[in-house]
Amino acid sequence: MITSFNVIIFLKAFQKTRIGSAINTAMNAWYLEAQRLIGTAEIPGARHDPTILGWAKKLGSAILGIAVTDDETAWCGLFVAHCIAEAGLTPAPIAVRASSWSSWGSNLQAERLAPGAILVFARPGGGHVGFYVGEDATAYHVLGGNQSNKVCITRIEKSRCVARRWPTCVPVIGGPIGLKTSGSVSSNEA
Repeated sequence: MITSFNVIIFLKAFQKTRIGSAINTAMNAWYLEAQRLIGTAEIPGARHDPTILGWAKKLGSAILGIAVTDDETAWCGLFVAHCIAEAGLTPAPIAVRASSWSSWGSNLQAERLAPGAILVFARPGGGHVGFYVGEDATAYHVLGGNQSNKVCITRIEKSRCVARRWPTCVPVIGGPIGLKTSGSVSSNEA
């Protein structure tokens, strides 16, 4: 059975091959950065994660749309903006807002999804944004920030997806990845 974890292991092994490294480094550096950050988490209480705050400081309020001074602020958009910027691409305007990513880059049809595609979701009180890892029959497996207060992979109902995006002028490499249904489905990523 294929799981989200197995896909990440495969991609990491593929990246170590000559062809995989060249393709992924040139075309999907944002997704490699996202994978590298799995496990980054908020610090409960008055302290705040220096890695998350470092992304905000580096990007600045001009890109983010607000000054982010703590890890209690919804930071899924900050995470995506950081990964995109690390790949040398320009993030969405007001990048801290998940909904800002709905019009960023190029529209991508569901049948053209590939690992690293940006998915935007509706949720009560706001939105959520993350990267496509794969999918099962009813949910996308999403690598994102601020998912259970950390960078991780979670399942989100396909019906909540309001946009599928890809960087303009970057060819889509790969296609949809079918994964085993495992774990619960997230209902609120805040």
